[in-house]
Amino acid sequence: MSSPIQSPDGHWWNHPVAGPEKAWLGASLVTAVILFGWMVGWSHLGEQNPTGRTYRLSTEAYQKKVDAYVEETPETERGLRPEGQDVYIGAFQWQWDGLPVVLEAGKQYRVHLGAYDVQHGFSLRDQEDLIRQFNLQVLPGYEWVVPMTFDEPGTYRLICNEFCGLGHRVMQNKLIVVEGDPS
Repeated sequence: MSSPIQSPDGHWWNHPVAGPEKAWLGASLVTAVILFGWMVGWSHLGEQNPTGRTYRLSTEAYQKKVDAYVEETPETERGLRPEGQDVYIGAFQWQWDGLPVVLEAGKQYRVHLGAYDVQHGFSLRDQEDLIRQFNLQVLPGYEWVVPMTFDEPGTYRLICNEFCGLGHRVMQNKLIVVEGDPS
Protein backbone atom coordinates (compact mmCIF):
# COMPACT_ATOMS: atom_id res chain seq x y z
CA MET A 1 0.00 0.00 0.00
CA SER A 2 1.41 3.39 -0.94
CA SER A 3 1.25 6.54 1.09
CA PRO A 4 0.35 9.94 -0.42
CA ILE A 5 3.50 11.30 1.20
CA GLN A 6 5.86 8.71 -0.29
CA SER A 7 6.49 8.14 -3.99
CA PRO A 8 4.96 4.98 -5.46
CA ASP A 9 7.24 1.99 -5.86
CA GLY A 10 8.87 1.28 -9.19
CA HIS A 11 8.73 3.22 -12.41
CA TRP A 12 5.11 4.35 -12.20
CA TRP A 13 5.55 7.05 -14.87
CA ASN A 14 6.28 4.40 -17.49
CA HIS A 15 2.93 2.59 -17.06
CA PRO A 16 0.25 3.25 -19.68
CA VAL A 17 -2.65 5.47 -18.66
CA ALA A 18 -5.81 3.51 -17.84
CA GLY A 19 -8.92 3.85 -20.00
CA PRO A 20 -11.14 5.78 -17.53
CA GLU A 21 -8.27 8.18 -16.81
CA LYS A 22 -7.82 8.81 -20.55
CA ALA A 23 -11.53 9.56 -20.83
CA TRP A 24 -11.41 12.12 -17.99
CA LEU A 25 -8.27 13.76 -19.40
CA GLY A 26 -9.91 13.96 -22.84
CA ALA A 27 -13.14 15.40 -21.42
CA SER A 28 -11.14 18.01 -19.48
CA LEU A 29 -9.19 19.01 -22.59
CA VAL A 30 -12.35 19.29 -24.71
CA THR A 31 -14.04 21.40 -21.99
CA ALA A 32 -11.01 23.71 -21.77
CA VAL A 33 -10.97 24.22 -25.56
CA ILE A 34 -14.73 24.90 -25.62
CA LEU A 35 -14.47 27.43 -22.76
CA PHE A 36 -11.51 29.18 -24.38
CA GLY A 37 -13.39 29.42 -27.69
CA TRP A 38 -16.48 30.68 -25.91
CA MET A 39 -14.42 33.37 -24.13
CA VAL A 40 -12.85 34.58 -27.39
CA GLY A 41 -16.17 34.51 -29.22
CA TRP A 42 -18.02 36.32 -26.44
CA SER A 43 -15.38 39.06 -26.31
CA HIS A 44 -15.66 39.71 -30.04
CA LEU A 45 -19.30 38.92 -30.74
CA GLY A 46 -21.04 39.36 -27.38
CA GLU A 47 -20.92 43.18 -27.38
CA GLN A 48 -20.67 43.22 -23.58
CA ASN A 49 -17.33 45.04 -23.66
CA PRO A 50 -17.26 48.82 -24.10
CA THR A 51 -16.65 49.77 -27.69
CA GLY A 52 -14.79 52.68 -29.07
CA ARG A 53 -11.26 53.71 -29.82
CA THR A 54 -8.51 54.83 -27.47
CA TYR A 55 -5.81 57.25 -28.58
CA ARG A 56 -2.59 58.18 -26.82
CA LEU A 57 -2.60 61.93 -26.34
CA SER A 58 -0.92 64.34 -23.96
CA THR A 59 -3.13 65.76 -21.24
CA GLU A 60 -2.42 69.29 -22.50
CA ALA A 61 -3.51 68.41 -26.04
CA TYR A 62 -6.72 66.79 -24.78
CA GLN A 63 -7.50 69.77 -22.55
CA LYS A 64 -7.11 72.07 -25.57
CA LYS A 65 -9.62 69.92 -27.49
CA VAL A 66 -12.14 70.17 -24.64
CA ASP A 67 -11.55 73.92 -24.27
CA ALA A 68 -12.15 74.44 -28.01
CA TYR A 69 -15.32 72.30 -27.82
CA VAL A 70 -16.68 74.30 -24.84
CA GLU A 71 -15.86 77.61 -26.57
CA GLU A 72 -17.49 76.64 -29.91
CA THR A 73 -20.56 74.80 -28.57
CA PRO A 74 -23.75 76.85 -28.12
CA GLU A 75 -25.00 77.04 -24.55
CA THR A 76 -28.60 76.90 -23.40
CA GLU A 77 -30.04 77.42 -19.91
CA ARG A 78 -29.66 73.71 -19.22
CA GLY A 79 -26.16 73.19 -20.62
CA LEU A 80 -24.02 72.89 -23.74
CA ARG A 81 -25.86 71.79 -26.88
CA PRO A 82 -23.49 70.10 -29.35
CA GLU A 83 -24.41 70.70 -32.98
CA GLY A 84 -22.64 67.60 -34.29
CA GLN A 85 -22.08 64.12 -32.94
CA ASP A 86 -19.00 64.85 -30.83
CA VAL A 87 -19.18 65.49 -27.09
CA TYR A 88 -15.95 66.20 -25.21
CA ILE A 89 -15.71 65.53 -21.48
CA GLY A 90 -12.60 66.15 -19.43
CA ALA A 91 -12.07 64.94 -15.88
CA PHE A 92 -9.93 66.74 -13.32
CA GLN A 93 -9.90 67.00 -9.56
CA TRP A 94 -12.86 67.41 -8.68
CA GLN A 95 -14.90 68.45 -11.67
CA TRP A 96 -16.08 67.48 -15.11
CA ASP A 97 -15.17 69.82 -17.97
CA GLY A 98 -17.62 70.15 -20.89
CA LEU A 99 -20.74 69.47 -18.82
CA PRO A 100 -23.66 69.74 -18.33
CA VAL A 101 -24.68 68.89 -21.87
CA VAL A 102 -28.10 68.60 -23.55
CA LEU A 103 -28.42 65.70 -26.01
CA GLU A 104 -31.14 64.39 -28.29
CA ALA A 105 -32.75 61.00 -27.57
CA GLY A 106 -32.15 58.40 -30.27
CA LYS A 107 -29.18 60.19 -31.81
CA GLN A 108 -25.76 58.54 -31.70
CA TYR A 109 -22.95 60.63 -30.22
CA ARG A 110 -19.20 60.10 -30.05
CA VAL A 111 -18.33 60.84 -26.43
CA HIS A 112 -14.66 61.74 -26.03
CA LEU A 113 -13.29 61.07 -22.54
CA GLY A 114 -9.97 62.03 -21.01
CA ALA A 115 -8.40 63.08 -17.70
CA TYR A 116 -6.17 66.07 -17.06
CA ASP A 117 -4.46 64.93 -13.85
CA VAL A 118 -5.13 61.50 -12.28
CA GLN A 119 -7.23 58.40 -12.97
CA HIS A 120 -10.98 59.01 -12.69
CA GLY A 121 -14.03 56.78 -12.95
CA PHE A 122 -16.84 57.58 -15.40
CA SER A 123 -20.11 56.23 -13.99
CA LEU A 124 -23.18 57.30 -15.93
CA ARG A 125 -26.66 56.32 -14.79
CA ASP A 126 -30.25 57.33 -15.33
CA GLN A 127 -31.46 59.40 -12.38
CA GLU A 128 -34.77 57.50 -12.35
CA ASP A 129 -33.33 54.01 -12.84
CA LEU A 130 -30.13 53.60 -10.81
CA ILE A 131 -29.80 49.93 -11.75
CA ARG A 132 -28.81 50.69 -15.34
CA GLN A 133 -25.38 52.25 -15.42
CA PHE A 134 -22.30 52.54 -17.60
CA ASN A 135 -18.81 52.51 -16.05
CA LEU A 136 -15.40 53.26 -17.52
CA GLN A 137 -11.96 54.24 -16.28
CA VAL A 138 -10.63 57.57 -17.57
CA LEU A 139 -6.85 57.87 -17.63
CA PRO A 140 -4.56 60.83 -18.22
CA GLY A 141 -2.61 60.60 -21.47
CA TYR A 142 -5.45 58.90 -23.38
CA GLU A 143 -8.56 59.96 -25.27
CA TRP A 144 -11.30 57.34 -25.31
CA VAL A 145 -13.98 57.81 -27.98
CA VAL A 146 -17.13 55.88 -27.02
CA PRO A 147 -20.24 55.77 -29.24
CA MET A 148 -23.37 56.36 -27.13
CA THR A 149 -27.06 56.55 -27.94
CA PHE A 150 -29.60 57.48 -25.29
CA ASP A 151 -32.94 55.88 -26.14
CA GLU A 152 -34.96 57.51 -23.39
CA PRO A 153 -35.16 61.17 -22.38
CA GLY A 154 -34.17 61.99 -18.83
CA THR A 155 -31.37 63.22 -16.62
CA TYR A 156 -28.31 61.00 -16.55
CA ARG A 157 -26.06 61.52 -13.54
CA LEU A 158 -22.31 61.33 -14.00
CA ILE A 159 -20.13 60.62 -11.00
CA CYS A 160 -16.48 59.76 -10.53
CA ASN A 161 -16.33 56.25 -9.09
CA GLU A 162 -12.53 56.12 -8.71
CA PHE A 163 -11.14 57.87 -5.64
CA CYS A 164 -9.28 60.92 -6.95
CA GLY A 165 -8.53 62.93 -3.81
CA LEU A 166 -10.23 64.71 -0.93
CA GLY A 167 -12.90 66.38 -3.08
CA HIS A 168 -13.86 63.13 -4.83
CA ARG A 169 -17.35 63.03 -3.28
CA VAL A 170 -18.38 66.28 -5.03
CA MET A 171 -17.21 65.20 -8.51
CA GLN A 172 -20.54 64.85 -10.27
CA ASN A 173 -22.47 66.42 -13.14
CA LYS A 174 -25.19 65.46 -15.61
CA LEU A 175 -26.20 64.80 -19.18
CA ILE A 176 -29.73 65.87 -20.05
CA VAL A 177 -31.43 63.88 -22.81
CA VAL A 178 -34.51 65.41 -24.46
CA GLU A 179 -36.97 64.27 -27.09
CA GLY A 180 -36.39 65.93 -30.48
CA ASP A 181 -34.22 69.04 -30.98
CA PRO A 182 -32.35 69.87 -27.77
CA SER A 183 -32.49 73.67 -28.26
